[in-house]
Amino acid sequence: MKTLFNTSINALCCIIIISMFSCDSFVEVDLPKSQLTTPTVFEDYNTASAALLNIYSNIRDAGIFTGTAVGISNQLGNYADEIKSSESPTNSSLSFYKNTLLPANTVISGYWNAAYNQIYAANGIIEGSAASSNLTLDQKNQLQGEALFIRALVHFYLTNLFGDIPYITSTDYKENSTVSRKPVAEIYGKVTTDLENAILLLPVQYQGQERVRPNVLTAKALLARVYLYSKAYPEAANASSAVLNREELYHLESPDRTFLLNSNETIWQLQAGAAGRNTAEAATFTFISIPPPRVSLSSFLVDSFGAGDLRRSLWIKAVKKNTSTFYHAYKYKENNSTAVSKEYAIMFRLAEQYLIRAEARAYQGDLIGAKEDLNKVRHRAGLIATSAATQQEILDAIIIERKWELFTEYGHRFFDLKRKAKLDIVLSGIKPGWNTTDNLLPIPQSEFSANPFLGSQNPGY
Repeated sequence: MKTLFNTSINALCCIIIISMFSCDSFVEVDLPKSQLTTPTVFEDYNTASAALLNIYSNIRDAGIFTGTAVGISNQLGNYADEIKSSESPTNSSLSFYKNTLLPANTVISGYWNAAYNQIYAANGIIEGSAASSNLTLDQKNQLQGEALFIRALVHFYLTNLFGDIPYITSTDYKENSTVSRKPVAEIYGKVTTDLENAILLLPVQYQGQERVRPNVLTAKALLARVYLYSKAYPEAANASSAVLNREELYHLESPDRTFLLNSNETIWQLQAGAAGRNTAEAATFTFISIPPPRVSLSSFLVDSFGAGDLRRSLWIKAVKKNTSTFYHAYKYKENNSTAVSKEYAIMFRLAEQYLIRAEARAYQGDLIGAKEDLNKVRHRAGLIATSAATQQEILDAIIIERKWELFTEYGHRFFDLKRKAKLDIVLSGIKPGWNTTDNLLPIPQSEFSANPFLGSQNPGY
C-alpha cells in the first residue's frame, strides 16, 4: 500500500504483521496475544489502520487473490477453459492446466496458509479494536466492518475452492488448533452473518478519493454474490439493486475505461503499492514474443466472442510471428511502472452486479427485468440486445455473457461452471483425465499433520 504513515508507525505495524504471517499454518504456532492486541497498536487510529492496511497488502501480494501467476485469476483460468499453459516444467500453472494437482502442491498450500493468515489478522483487528479504550465509536466501526468483510471474503473463496473448511473467528490458538471443517452451507451462513454485521458498521462513502477501503456497498456486492451462489435469488436481486441504485457513485464505463484507476465502475480495488506501480495482473498475462513464456488465452475463449464485441478488441491482444498467433488478456495494459499509477487490481465492479441481478431475476420469472440487466452489459460491449426469450435461454445467455465479461478475474469462469453443474460437460472434452471430484482442490497434506481434527482428504486425492 502507499506509505500513509511515518517510518516508526510502519516499523511497528511490520513487526505485528510479520508476527502474524510468520507461521506456515495458522494452527502451528501459539502467538502471544500481546503481539496482536497490544495497546500501543489500538490506542491510536493511525497505527490500528496501518495494521489493517497491511492485510490488504498481503491480499494483493500473496495467496488466493494475488495478481501474480500463482493467484486464482491465472490458475483457475488454467483449470477451466480460459487459459492455456506453456509446457515448461517449471511453470506453476502446468499442474492446473493438465489437471495433475496433488495435496503436496505448493500453490494450493499457499492458498490455504495465506488465507488463514489473512483471516487471523482480521480477527486480530476485530479483537484489538473492540478492546481499545481510545478509539472512537466511528473508528471502531470502520475497523471492525472492514475486518468482518475481509473475514467473509476469504472464507467465501476458501469454501468454493476446498469445500468444507474451518471457519475461524478468533485468535485463540488452543481453539484454532482443534477446529474441524464445517459444511459449505454452514460456511455460507457464517459468511452472510459477517457481511450483515459489516453492513451495519461500514460507511457509504469511501475513505479517501481512491476506492481501496471497502465501503458498505462493497459488502453488499459480495453479499449479492453469496446469495446468488446459495440460490437465494430474491435476496441476491435486492443486494445487487442496493449497489446498482447508487448511480451517484457507480456507472458502467466504456470498455477502454473499465480497468483504469479512476473508473466509476469500480466498487473495490487493491492499491498497487508505491506511487507509479500498477497491477501484477498485467505482468502475469502480458507477453511480447511467442511462444508465450507462461500462459496464453485459450482458443475456446477467444473464438467464442461474437463479431463487434468491444471486449474482444480491447481486452484481448494478439501476438503474431509468421503464421502463429497467440493471445493474452489485455484488461490491464500497464505492464511496467508509470510516472503515476494508472491501474489498480479491481476486486468488485458494477458489471458483475448487473449480471447477478439478471440471473436472480430470471430465476424468479422476471424475464423482462433479467433481459434489461443483461442488455446493459451487452450494449456497453457494443452488442445488440439478446435474442434469448425463454427462461432457460436467458439463463444460458447470462452464463455466456459472464464468460466474456469476467474472464481471468478471480476464477469467475470456474466457479460459474461449478455452481451451474457444467464442469464435467465443458471440461471433460478438453482436459484429459478430468474427474467430477476435481471440482474441489485437495486440502494441503501438511494440514492433516498439524490438525488431526480436519477429518479426511477431499474425494479423488
